[in-house]
Amino acid sequence: MTPGPKGGTSAPPILTNAAPLLGRYTVLFCDVWGVIHDGVRAYPAATDALLRFRSRGGVVILVTNAPVPIHRVEAMLEARHVPPEAYDGIVSSGEIALAHLRKEKYANVYFIGPRQRDAAFFEKAGAMDVSLEKAEAVVCTGLNDDVNETVESYRDVLSQARARDLPFVCANPDLVVDVGGRLFLCAGALADAYAHMGGEVFWAGKPHASAYDAARAMAEGIRGAKIDTSEILVVGDAVRTDLAGARGAGLDALFIAGGIHRHETMTGHALAPEKLGTLFPGDGPPAIAAMAALAW
Repeated sequence: MTPGPKGGTSAPPILTNAAPLLGRYTVLFCDVWGVIHDGVRAYPAATDALLRFRSRGGVVILVTNAPVPIHRVEAMLEARHVPPEAYDGIVSSGEIALAHLRKEKYANVYFIGPRQRDAAFFEKAGAMDVSLEKAEAVVCTGLNDDVNETVESYRDVLSQARARDLPFVCANPDLVVDVGGRLFLCAGALADAYAHMGGEVFWAGKPHASAYDAARAMAEGIRGAKIDTSEILVVGDAVRTDLAGARGAGLDALFIAGGIHRHETMTGHALAPEKLGTLFPGDGPPAIAAMAALAW
C-alpha cells in the first residue's frame, strides 16, 4: 500500500483473476454499486467471486453509500439478482445517518431527497419535515430530482441554511452514481458545496471512519473474534470514497476500474495501463492491485 514518489505515479499491478489475492485475506469490505451491480443488474462474475470467497470461510461485508436502511439495500440487491449467499452483512450510509439523527435527537429537520425513492429513510428518521426557518438540521439523501436538477438548483437553500448555521447531515457521501452507464448527482455533491461555504457537514459512510468501524464491528461479531487490519481487503471502484477510506482505515484495497472511473481507465472493456497511471498520482490513495471487473 505504499504510494510511489510524490509527483510520480503509483499505479497498481493489473490482475485478471482475483483468487490469489483474495486468498490472502479473511474479510472483504466490498462496495456494491459499480462492483457487484451497475444499478440495473448484477455482475455474475463478481457475485461468483464473493460466493467462492465465502465458501472458503471468508466473511463478506457489503459497505455501501446507499442512503437507505439496511432492509432496503437487501431488497435492492434482490431486485438486481444479487444472491443473499454472496454476503454476510451490510453497512449502509443511510443506517449510519439514521443513527446520527437519533444520537443528536433532532426533532425538526429540513429534508432534501426524493420522497418516494427514499421513503424508508424518511419514515425511519423519526423527525418532522419542516421549513428551513424551523429546522435544527438539513438532512440530505440526494437531489429531489436528480434528472433535471444540479447543485446550482440548491444554491439558495444552501445559502439560507448556512446563514442559520445549520448542520448538514449527508446520508450518501458519493458525488455521483452510475446507473446503467449514466451518471447522476448524489447527496455528496450538495454536502461538498455546503462544506465549501463553511457549513458543518456530518458525512455518513465512505470514506469516513464511521463506515469502516461499523463494518469491522459487524465482521468481528460474525467471526466471534478480533480481526487484524492485515486480514481485511477493501474492494471498490471509487478513488475518493473506497480507496481514500481504505487508506484512512489502514486497509489494503483492490481497485475495480470498470465502475465509476471507467471513462478514465478503460478502453472498451479492457483496462488501459497508461490511463490507470494517470488516476494514481504518487501522493494519491493507493491500491495493491486493479482489475477491470471483479472476477475469481
